[in-house]
Amino acid sequence: MSKNLLAPSMLSADFGCLQKDIELVNNSAADIFHLDIMDGVFVPNISYGFPVVKAIAKSAKKPLDAHLMIVEPDKYIDRFAESGVEYLSVHYEACPHLHRTVQHIKKSGMKAGVALNPHSPVCLLEDIMCEADFILIMSVNPGFGGQSFIERAIEKIRKAKQMAAALNPEILIEVDGGVCAENAGMLKGAGADILVAGSAVFSSKDPAKAIEMIKGA
Repeated sequence: MSKNLLAPSMLSADFGCLQKDIELVNNSAADIFHLDIMDGVFVPNISYGFPVVKAIAKSAKKPLDAHLMIVEPDKYIDRFAESGVEYLSVHYEACPHLHRTVQHIKKSGMKAGVALNPHSPVCLLEDIMCEADFILIMSVNPGFGGQSFIERAIEKIRKAKQMAAALNPEILIEVDGGVCAENAGMLKGAGADILVAGSAVFSSKDPAKAIEMIKGA
């Protein structure tokens, strides 16, 4: 997996015309489909489940990256692998046995990611940094699209990059929440490798152009 990657969040897509937005991402400069999976328990919202994931996987020509904002994610890891997901992240805050969960994800054939809520310090990742393939820094509180970017995330990305350099230089840093063309360059400069953008892409008058601008920032 290379760096400077862009992952449009399908949570912001038009579900009345989902196939159109899948084709938009397929034909754009974007690299990954980002899927936000919410259960209404870990976060105060419900998104979509396996039927939608499978529908996207059927037409997607780029990898699927599923971000599980759910309790007890271990129950569903194998099903996400079977549904065509290639990158799967779970929340540090939702996993009491995080090493076991990460190993389960990798054993299922997927790349394993660990996500952190805005209030959780990066130092919590020290003991899992050598095991994970990527980490996901949330720059909004998870649960809803269209939120304002939390500036403190920039410093967290820098700290994560420093920790990665010492412990696992191959690990990638993903950022999700309030990402747009205006802050993309700053996020990359701080050390972000993968940018997740939802509203900035799908609410744009020209989503394909928005993708190019974020990638080129």
